[in-house]
Amino acid sequence: MIAGELSGDKLGASLIEGLRYETDQKIIFSGIGGPLMEAAGLKSLFNISDLSLMGLAEIIPKIPMLLSRINTTANSIINQRPDVLITIDSPDFCMRVAKKVRKAHPKIKIIHYVAPSVWAWRPERAAKMSKYVDHVLALLPFEPPYMEAEGMTSDFVGHPVVFSPNVTVEAQKKFKKQHNLHDGPIITILPGSRISEINRMCPIFDKVTSNIQKLYPNVQFVLPVALTVEEDVLKAVNSWNVKPLLLLNSGKDTKQIEYDKFITYSISSAALATSGTVALELAAKKCPMVIAYKANWLTTKMVKRLAKIDTANLINIITNTKVIPEHLFENCTVEKITNSLNSLLNSDNNQISAMSETMNKLGINQEDNHLLAAKSVLKILK
Repeated sequence: MIAGELSGDKLGASLIEGLRYETDQKIIFSGIGGPLMEAAGLKSLFNISDLSLMGLAEIIPKIPMLLSRINTTANSIINQRPDVLITIDSPDFCMRVAKKVRKAHPKIKIIHYVAPSVWAWRPERAAKMSKYVDHVLALLPFEPPYMEAEGMTSDFVGHPVVFSPNVTVEAQKKFKKQHNLHDGPIITILPGSRISEINRMCPIFDKVTSNIQKLYPNVQFVLPVALTVEEDVLKAVNSWNVKPLLLLNSGKDTKQIEYDKFITYSISSAALATSGTVALELAAKKCPMVIAYKANWLTTKMVKRLAKIDTANLINIITNTKVIPEHLFENCTVEKITNSLNSLLNSDNNQISAMSETMNKLGINQEDNHLLAAKSVLKILK
C-alpha cells in the first residue's frame, strides 16, 4: 500500500482495518504510510512527509529526491511480489511506481484508491492510468463511469467522512472546560497539512484573525495542528498578533488526535480553512466555513488553464451550488476573507442544508466505507 499524504493515510488505515475484518486469512501489509497506517501495522519505507508536496514551484527542487523515492518504492514492491498493490491518491507519485511494477510483474493486481477528479480537470488522466491500474475505489458516486469508460473496473465505496466519530454533548462540555473555552464565537483555523500551505496561508490567516478579533472582541480561535507540520505551525503562529489555541499532538494517540479535531469542528461557530478534503470533515459536523487557497504564479496559471469547473469545494460541486465561500488564487486576500467570515458569523447561512445533502450523497445511509472498500479489494483478488 502506498499513501503520499495524510488524507491517504486515513484511507489506508481504515482499509487495513476493513480487510482484517472481512477475511480470516492473515494479511501482511508493507509500503508507505503515515502515523495512522503505521499504527495499524504497516512499517513505512520512509517518512510520508517526503511526498506531501503541492505546486510546481515546491516540487521542482525536490525532483531528485522524489525520483529516488519512486525507485526505492518500486524496487521494494518488485522484490516482494505482493498479491496486490494498492495506491492511495497522490497519483503523480503512485502512477510512476505502478508503471514500474506493471512492467516488472504484469500479473500483480493494481488498485487505485480515490479516483482522479477527471470531471474537474485533466480528463486524460483516466486513460493514462488505465495502462497500469486494474480497479479503482471511488469516493464519489458519479466517478465509476469515468473509470469504466477507459477499461478499468470501479466501485463507489462511499466516503469515510460520513462515518466520522459521533461527538456527544458531554464530550463538548469536557473539551471546553479542559481548554477554557467559553460560549462566545469559536472559530477553527485550518491552514493546511503541507509545509508549502503553512508558509503561504499562515501570514494571511494571521491578519484575518486580527481583523475578526477587532469585530468580535470575545472570539476564540482554535487551531488543530496536523501532525506532519507541527513544528512549522508552531514557528509560523509564534509571530501572530492573535494567538489561537493550538491543539498539539504530543502524548495523544492517533484516535484521540482525530476525535479532538472533530470536537473542535462541532463546537465552532465557523471555520477558516485552506481548500482541501477538510471541507468535507467540517461539513460532517455541520460547521459553517470559509475556504481559501493561494498558490504560486506558475501553479495558478496551470490550474486555471486546465480546470473544467469554477469551484474547488466538494460541497459546492456535489450540490451544484455556491453556498461555500471560496477565495482562491488572486481572490485570496485578507479583506475578502475577513468580509466572508464576518458575514458568516452575522447571518443565518444556507450551508447546513447543503452539508446534509452532501453527506447523503456520499453514502451516510449505506454500509461503512472501510468495509465496502475492503470487499471491493477482495472481490478483485478472488
